[in-house]
Amino acid sequence: MVRKFEQLPLVFQHEPQTGRDDLLVSERLKAAVSMIDSWPRWPSPVVILAGPVGSGKSHLAAIWRETSGAVAIHPTAGSDAADVAANSPVLFEDADRQGFDDRALFHVINSVRENGTSLLITSRLWPMSWPVELADLRSRLKAATVVEIGEPDDESLAQVLVKLLSDRQLALDDRLIGYIVARMERSLESAQAIVERLDHLALARGTRINRALASEVLNTVGTAREFD
Repeated sequence: MVRKFEQLPLVFQHEPQTGRDDLLVSERLKAAVSMIDSWPRWPSPVVILAGPVGSGKSHLAAIWRETSGAVAIHPTAGSDAADVAANSPVLFEDADRQGFDDRALFHVINSVRENGTSLLITSRLWPMSWPVELADLRSRLKAATVVEIGEPDDESLAQVLVKLLSDRQLALDDRLIGYIVARMERSLESAQAIVERLDHLALARGTRINRALASEVLNTVGTAREFD
């Protein structure tokens, strides 16, 4: 029996590109991108980006943080988040996953409103779905501007795959890209996992990325990792 060996490739870090020029603006992202680009002329001092895992919230948050000089906070009991918010724009990511103290977030929002700063929150869920018990905080959240980001469509996923491959100096023909898009989980983090696996296996085996390899990767990439 002939055994097929894989050569372990050298591991290079491919850091995700989170600059404004690296953002692929599709229809589903236009409202969120417009909101980020319009800062500091926001309709309200608190903006919430709500969308599924891998929808691009972290990329937009990184762009805004770079533009605004925002400081990352986590409003927990006893934190200095409200004091930070009095002197700088602040960013609170993954509010629904990280959790927060109702009173701490309430004081952050009050601090932002009183001192003319800004707060950007990202979440998979709309704020009405958060487990908020403090009535005053619910009222503050109702006054926030909420921008929804939908799941990526086929065109968006194809563009993302092309860009992720290009970041690794790889290129696939349109038919293979279409083959992958038609069968992959519809999320940006799934696209990243697929490209990472394709690159790794192609290097390890010294082969081109073809339909057989793509099929193998699609069969082995299970539940997408939560990058966003």
